[in-house]
Amino acid sequence: MQSDPFEYLQNAGNHPDTWLLVAGPLSVFAAVAVILIVFVKVRRAREQRDLEIEYKSPQNFMPETTPEVPNTIDSVTSPASASTVAPSFAQTSTMDDISEIKAQDLQSWIGRLRGGLSRTRDAFAGGLGILFLSGAKIDDQMLERIHEVLYKADVGVKASDRLVDGLRLKLAGQIVDWSKVKESLAELGEGIFTESIRPLNTPSEGLFVILVVGVNGVGKTTTIGKLAARFTAEGKKVMLCAADTYRAAAIEQLMVWGERNQVPVIKQHHGADPAAVAFDGVQAAKARGMDILIIDTAGRLHNKSELMAELLKINKSIGKGYEGAPHETWLVVDATTGQNAVQQVRAFSEVTKVSGIVVTKLDGTAKGGVIIGLADQFKIPIRYIGVGEKAADLRAFVGADFMRGLLDR
Repeated sequence: MQSDPFEYLQNAGNHPDTWLLVAGPLSVFAAVAVILIVFVKVRRAREQRDLEIEYKSPQNFMPETTPEVPNTIDSVTSPASASTVAPSFAQTSTMDDISEIKAQDLQSWIGRLRGGLSRTRDAFAGGLGILFLSGAKIDDQMLERIHEVLYKADVGVKASDRLVDGLRLKLAGQIVDWSKVKESLAELGEGIFTESIRPLNTPSEGLFVILVVGVNGVGKTTTIGKLAARFTAEGKKVMLCAADTYRAAAIEQLMVWGERNQVPVIKQHHGADPAAVAFDGVQAAKARGMDILIIDTAGRLHNKSELMAELLKINKSIGKGYEGAPHETWLVVDATTGQNAVQQVRAFSEVTKVSGIVVTKLDGTAKGGVIIGLADQFKIPIRYIGVGEKAADLRAFVGADFMRGLLDR
């Protein structure tokens, strides 16, 4: 044992026990640091991936170069101080989509719908049609095979059960061909959609406020831009509000759509309070005599309690700015996700009152049958469907047209 403490400290490095006491804590500290670094990198990679899905996906409109817009970021105080992308008539902003919407007739839409549903139709009608090439008897074995085709087309278990039970009641024991089965399925499908029909909660006069929700990557912001083009083509005065302040890309993308459609966009800086931005949007829309205000929101579903708190705050803020608003809350889902879309509708229905569903990217999937399952399970109206990249490819949903596009081979 050392009698001199200073001599002990000088010779401490020669004692193995001393190194053990030092190395132990250092090792723990190093391990924790490595874990934190890995966690941060993984989180950043995930955020970047989510951003790229919606911001750069070929399914969404996003030009290679973003047109310059005024950088007028102001605090939320009044409509006059709102940061706005004013309508610009620069060469980068065209009205081609709006003109195409105006010129579009029913027959051209059926053609677009058929084209967009080609993959789903191949899985749905193609699979069923093979079973009835030369006629077949509707017995338990055949009904089981029909159920399997419906399930693979992402119609879902409950809706598939319902359609098969309907066929059993109508055709059990009969020998039928595909045309008869197609007619029966179309009637049954239309019946499901009819049950979910609800009129829009449009005010008799004044501003119509639509709140749009949905997870990142489903094409939510792009859908808002397409809706703006469609409403503008109908002669409405439209304003957009960028309340998804957690992603700078969402704000920029909405600004591009504002430029393209020549409609004003209310925005603030990245990270601003979404509820305050929404309130500012309502005030600005009222002051400028707008007919429709569409409000974009963040899609951070991974934390439902946080999302619920945010949506409650946004709804309260909107209602404070305009009594009775928002009049409609539309959930955007991606058809390519199949049954995951069902989970999204269920989750968002738990945190807010969803009054309509918009289904995107039907042209890129064989899972479009999920629309039938959504209508059957939640009884929420399908408001719009998207079957392509252009604004004219977004159209108000009609159950009869959808079943026709799904079943006609």
